[in-house]
Amino acid sequence: MTRTTITTATTDNPVLGFPPATPAEALAHFGASLAFHADVSDVAEALAAGGDPGFTLVDTRSTQAWDQGHIPGAVHLPGGRIPQLAAELLDPARPVVVYCWGPGCNGATRAAFALAGLGYRVKEMLGGIEYWLREGFAYDTADGAARRPADPLTAPVAAEACGC
Repeated sequence: MTRTTITTATTDNPVLGFPPATPAEALAHFGASLAFHADVSDVAEALAAGGDPGFTLVDTRSTQAWDQGHIPGAVHLPGGRIPQLAAELLDPARPVVVYCWGPGCNGATRAAFALAGLGYRVKEMLGGIEYWLREGFAYDTADGAARRPADPLTAPVAAEACGC
C-alpha cells in the first residue's frame, strides 16, 4: 500500500524514525496480508479437523523434493508445470494453498502468481515445508510416513497450539 503522506525520519529511534501507519492503512495492509497468506499451524489445524478443509494444498517443489518429504494430502504440482497441469489437477472453483521449501525460497510465491494468472484463488503457506517439519507435523516420504520432534524455538513444547 502506498502511504498517502511522505514523512521524514524525525527521531534517532530506528523503530519510530518513520512513523507507524495510520490504523486505516494498517487495517488495509494486514487484511491484505491475511488474504494472501496462511501459516503452517492453521493449515495443519484445517487438515487435522477431518472432512474437507475447503482448499487444495499444493506442493510446488520438484519430484525429488516431493519424494524427500511432503505434507500428507497435498497435490504435487511443480511450479514449472503449472501451465500444463493445473487444469488437470485443480478445481478452479476451489481455493488453493501453495507451499515450497521455506522462507528463503520464493517458489511458492511464483507458483501463486502463476495460479492467480490462470484464475485460481490462491494463498501462500508461510514457512513452507521447512516450518511444517520444524513444528513437528507428520509428513510423507517415498518410503512412508515420518515425523520429527518439534523445534522448541518455532513451536510450543507443552501446548497443542501457540495461542496466537
